[in-house]
Amino acid sequence: MNISQQAAIVAGGASGLGAATARAMAAAGAKVAIFDRNAEAGQAIAQQIGGTFCQTDVTDPASVAQAIIDAAAAHGPARIVVNCAGIAPPAKVVNRDGDALPLADFMATVNVNLAGSFNVMAQAAAAMQRLDPLGPQNEERGVIINTASVAAYDGQIGQAAYAASKGGIAAMTLPVAREMARFGIRVMTIAPGLFLTPLMESLPADAQESLGRQVPFPPRLGDPADYAKLVLSIVDNIMLNGEVIRLDGAIRMAPK
Repeated sequence: MNISQQAAIVAGGASGLGAATARAMAAAGAKVAIFDRNAEAGQAIAQQIGGTFCQTDVTDPASVAQAIIDAAAAHGPARIVVNCAGIAPPAKVVNRDGDALPLADFMATVNVNLAGSFNVMAQAAAAMQRLDPLGPQNEERGVIINTASVAAYDGQIGQAAYAASKGGIAAMTLPVAREMARFGIRVMTIAPGLFLTPLMESLPADAQESLGRQVPFPPRLGDPADYAKLVLSIVDNIMLNGEVIRLDGAIRMAPK
């Protein structure tokens, strides 16, 4: 798909991977709507890139439905959707005092990361499947890109909820891609490794450098721009469908 002049949605676009993706797509000519709970940061980025901000709770079906309507009113129906919204609170299944992790805490992560991604994907796909194909030689109607994590495969101690949520995103990629194939909608997932997101930026510089050296090559933390470049490649290449791509510099995470 030629990204120029296409309407795009980036959920979680107010920071980190999502913000980099919003900037890269806008630079490539897309009309970008940012979905995020953080109104101040989301509006600032939307203004920078000439896009639209829709304050959105990805776990709330009504909030997502309204955001999709508002984004379409501003830019036309979206043919590109990227899900980057997520949280990663560390928590062991059993803490030092021998107490079990409250189910509500586990579900909070699953609801934002997995259910939130599904909510945006499902509602966006429902609108996307009604669009006309891009052209007589191209039956494609759109592309949806979700964000998993290497934790889906190499989850560390304290990441049970996060790994479960990201594993669910990876697992639903193929069945949803198969279902959406009849509409000409592609579904892909990116599984980033150690990236310089706001969580990493909160760590001391020496801690960031130490983590970066764990990556075989390149021996550094991933730049959100690296993620955005892969998004653009996926949008461009129609044969990329139903796959999870690890974007991790060949790292395999240790137990802790």
